[in-house]
Amino acid sequence: MTADGQGPVVDTDGQGPVVDTDGQGPVVDTDGQGPVVDTDGQGPVTDTDDRVRCPWAVDGPGSSLYRDYHDYEWGRPLHGRDEMFERLSLEAFQSGLSWLTILRKREAFRAAFHGFDVEAVAHFTEADVERLLADSGIVRNRRKIEAVIANARAVLELSTDLDELLWSFAPPRRARRSVTVEEIPAVTPESTAMARELKRHGFRFVGPTTAYALMQATGMVDDHLESCWVSLDS
Repeated sequence: MTADGQGPVVDTDGQGPVVDTDGQGPVVDTDGQGPVVDTDGQGPVTDTDDRVRCPWAVDGPGSSLYRDYHDYEWGRPLHGRDEMFERLSLEAFQSGLSWLTILRKREAFRAAFHGFDVEAVAHFTEADVERLLADSGIVRNRRKIEAVIANARAVLELSTDLDELLWSFAPPRRARRSVTVEEIPAVTPESTAMARELKRHGFRFVGPTTAYALMQATGMVDDHLESCWVSLDS
């Protein structure tokens, strides 16, 4: 790094990135294995397959977990009671953590929570809570674990299907995609209304921000950038 902090950091062994420390320039992986990343986090990423993606879809060396999630799951319409319950539960566990952490643990979560079968989770006991707290494969947070169990019970008390309830808050499709992530909201009137309704039914860990993340992930809104290769029309 230059002494004024404005110049690049160059990995002299040729394996790491050249990083523009003022946050205005790109990150260029000099070994040709990683993506070109806009370090201000607002613009798109061009990966080694020459596809342009949203700037958060960047994996470490040897991994395509985040990229594949971005390409084939995030923003695509998801339906089904248990499927939506799983997503709601994982969003709750993600609170305060990175989504990549949750993705890496997703299969362990599925095993621990019986595939997020609502009836099964609703019948979890204190012994199950202790079992989950001892499971190193998941996020071991008592409040979040107990919230997921309480939410499963709340699902069974609903007079309508969870899928139908959640999708009732989906807004009209936007006329165009955002150009940068700076344009994408963290909370919307619809996500605030969803969170309020879920809380009214006894759900926990479902604030407006969590609700909007759910809406993004399950295709209620399309927050892929305008330049992103992923098309949700097909």
